[in-house]
Formats: sequence, structure tokens, C-alpha cells
Amino acid sequence: MPKSENLYFIALIPRRELRERITAIKHDFANRFNSKTALKVYPHITLKAPFKLAANAHSELMKWFTDLHVLQQSFTIQLKNFGAFNNKKNPVIFVHPETLNGLIALQKQLIASFASFFPSDIHQVDINFSPHITVAYRDLTPEMFTKAWSEYRHKQFNAAFEVDAVYLLQHDSKKWNIIATHNLKPEVVL
Repeated sequence: MPKSENLYFIALIPRRELRERITAIKHDFANRFNSKTALKVYPHITLKAPFKLAANAHSELMKWFTDLHVLQQSFTIQLKNFGAFNNKKNPVIFVHPETLNGLIALQKQLIASFASFFPSDIHQVDINFSPHITVAYRDLTPEMFTKAWSEYRHKQFNAAFEVDAVYLLQHDSKKWNIIATHNLKPEVVL
């Protein structure tokens, strides 16, 4: 029986070298703090929270993504140190993006365009954008969060990556896969 819905999200994904550095941190959380869920997806900054669409809407989504028109040119994101959302049930620890102007502009344009095609799939988290690269969540217990955050709140992390594309990912019931890439226009340097 074919699936009636597909699960997607839209994100920024750093280049391989930086992904490997962040994945090493995710492995530290898996090994020392028993939080493995973050290993199931590429290190990323979510632009559009996960959403479900009817399987027969897949081609419409692909067309929207291919034809996506955003004015934001490529830009650089600085990553600095760690942050946390100390939610009682599901705390989160993340790498903190520091340079936000281009990122916020890109996300707002993307959400506005998405809302014009799929208005019922805009969520509060899309509107109240809080960019981050998750390294531990969901299976990070409050007790392990306290232990991990007491260490990671003081750790340093510095990196940067060029944002020159936006990625559409689809879940295959086991993991997330990149199914489409939308390149941004190169930054014009005068």
C-alpha cells in the first residue's frame, strides 16, 4: 500500500568538512549523554519546519521549490559556541549561528513563498524563527541535559560557512534525504 503522505523540511546545510566537525559533536552527545536522535539528520539550520503533504502533492512541491524566487544572494554565516533551549520535556543543545541578517531575510522570503502555495502548513516555529544547528534533542533527558549543558555552555566553537543553496529534504521512514537543491545567486562584490 503506497504512503498517503510524505514528510519534508527545508534547510541550509554546511559543506562536508563542517558537517563532519558538527557530527563529531553529535557523536559525543550520543556516547556520553545518551542522545542519538540528532545523528539521523545532516547538521543543518531549519528554514521551514517539517511538514506533511499528500503523496500526490509531491510534484507540486518540487515545482514550487525548483521555481522558488528569493532575492537573497549568497552570504556567510558565522557559528560561535553553543546555546540551549531548556524545555522541560525536550531540551535542546545547539551550535549558535551569529550572523543573522541574510539568514533572517532568506527565511522570511522562503516562508512567504511557501505560504502562498501551502498556506495550511505554516507553523508557529516558522513565524518565530530561531536559527540553530541542533547537536542534541528529543532523546536528551532533562538529567543528561543538565550534565551536558554544564559542560557545553563553556565550550568554544568557531566556524563559518557560505550559504549558497537551500535544500529540500524528505524522510524515507528511516532518515532524511536531500531531494532537491535551490542555488542562491552569488554575492555581487563591487
